[in-house]
This record gives sequence, structure tokens and C-alpha cells, in this order.
Amino acid sequence: MNTRLPAPRILVVDDTPANLFAMRRLLSQIDAELVEASSGNEALMRCLDERFALILLDVNMPEMDGYEVATLLASEPLNRDTPIIFVTAAYADDLNQLKGYRSGAVDYIAKPVNDAILLSKVKVFLELETSRLRLNQALASLEQRNQQLQIEIAERRRIEEQMRHQATHDLLTGLPNRALFIETLDRFLARAHRHDELFALLYVDIDGFKQVNDSHGHHAGDMLLQAFSQRLRAALRTEDVVARLGGDEFGVLLGKMTDGEVIRQKCADLCGMLHAPYRLTANGQSFTAHVGASIGAALSLLHGQTRDALVQAADNAMYEAKRAGKNQCRLASAMM
Repeated sequence: MNTRLPAPRILVVDDTPANLFAMRRLLSQIDAELVEASSGNEALMRCLDERFALILLDVNMPEMDGYEVATLLASEPLNRDTPIIFVTAAYADDLNQLKGYRSGAVDYIAKPVNDAILLSKVKVFLELETSRLRLNQALASLEQRNQQLQIEIAERRRIEEQMRHQATHDLLTGLPNRALFIETLDRFLARAHRHDELFALLYVDIDGFKQVNDSHGHHAGDMLLQAFSQRLRAALRTEDVVARLGGDEFGVLLGKMTDGEVIRQKCADLCGMLHAPYRLTANGQSFTAHVGASIGAALSLLHGQTRDALVQAADNAMYEAKRAGKNQCRLASAMM
């Protein structure tokens, strides 16, 4: 809904008090605020700080005539576009009228002024000013609405991104979840088939997690899962992928791994880092958790051509590591 516009302001410039009085009485019929100036200099001073809808300017004034005032107003930011009507008893010939138009006037009224004509012309220009203000008001409202819309769009995108993240990441550890991990694994496999670019799939299971849960409670188990996932993520390269698959089981994708011995060494290093004690606080009490990691590793294409075959190979290798005494790694065999 449009707000009420302020009354338009009209500047009347005339060096004769009687003319100012007559103009004041005539323009009192119009819903406008009247501002008077008795000289060109005073008019220019007014125009420095105030914007007017219309200027009624006498041509024949001492010191500075109306043509000079109009010319100078053309360079004033506030009123350079304000319409000027020359009101004068002299210089009504075509040559002087042309001079007035060149100075910036939009109309020319000769004295004695015909009240009806002046009022009619003033109303036309005030209506134009009102239309301009209404348009500016509508544009400002539209701009405000556009800004609000952009804020709403950004907020909606943020919420959608948050929902996508929550749907694809584990809430406890912040790691990708099983669904995102499988999707990423499929991309790794597709690239491996296209470019013969091999990678390693690791299945990592925490040894001793149940004992921590049983001894210190589920909150302590959550703290351990967070600490374990942070240590695992920190031990990998930026381009590697780690996810929580569920419970105390994690999946890892190591890119550009083509040598079994390199994979074994990497897994052995992980076992050593993940086996170091975890100093934790849960339920207001500090404790040290001692756990390990059983890791099963499978090399793409060598241990499985498909996702299911590769996952099965890594999973089998992980359980083989557990059966062999835990806190160690096993590399799948080609026969798997």
C-alpha cells in the first residue's frame, strides 16, 4: 500500500513583495508548500538544501536575472531537473522566450498573470511531480521486495543445503554416511574402469568399542566415535574419502593406490595411530579409552570388478584381521 506523499514544494522567486503576496494568495488554492525568495542569490541558497517540485521565476531582477539563476540551477544536484516557469512582465518576445527555454525553462508566462492559466499549468507540473514520486516509491518498494526475495532465496538454499548435508552425512561425526560413501565409491569405480586408475577400499572397525560403551556409557561411546573419526580423517590425504558406515565401522577410499605393499604400510600406519590412547570426558568424568582398529583393504579391479565384489573383499579382509588378533590390517586376496 502506498504511503502518503508529502505536499509538493513550490519556490516562487520575485524581487517585488506585492508580486510575492499575490502569488501566495493565488497558490493557496493548491495543496502545496510555498517557499519564497526575493532575489536570485536567495533562490540559489534555497536550492542548495531543498528540492522543489516547481520553480516560478521572475526574469527581471536586480543583480542576477532569471536567466542566470536558471543556468546556475542546471548544475545543482537537487534541482537540476526541477521544471522552471518564467513569470515576467518584460521580454515576452520570441527571442527572449527562446533565451529562456535555452536557460532551462519549461514554460513562459507573461504578466499580468492570468490566474486560471497559471493555476492550470502549476497543477499539471505538480501532477507530474506526484507521478514521479509515486514511481520512485513503487521502484523503492520493488527494490525492497527484491532484496527481501533474495534473502528468502538465500535462506531457502541454505536450508536445502543443510538438509542435503544432513541426508548424506553422519550427525554424530560429521563424516559422509553410508549412502554418500556408496555413491562416491561408484564414481571411483567408474573412473577406474575408464582410465585404469586404481584405488584402495578400506573397511575399518574399532576393536574394544563395546567395552567402552559398557564401562562408561553410551555418551562415552559417542565421544570415542568422534575422537576416532577425527584422528582417522587427520591421518588421510585431502583427496581421500572417509565415512562412517554405521556403528563403529568406517569406510575409506584411497585414490591412486596400485601397489599392495604401499597399501599394507598405509594400513599399518593407521593401526598405529588409531591404537594410541584416547583421553576423553563424558558425563563430567575424564577417562582414557584404549581401543584399536581392524582394517581390511581391497584394491579396485584386482579384488573386485564391481562395487559389491569390492565391498565384500574388503569386509572379508577386515574380519580376517579381527580373527587374527585385532588391531592389525589384512589385504584381500585376488581369489576373494
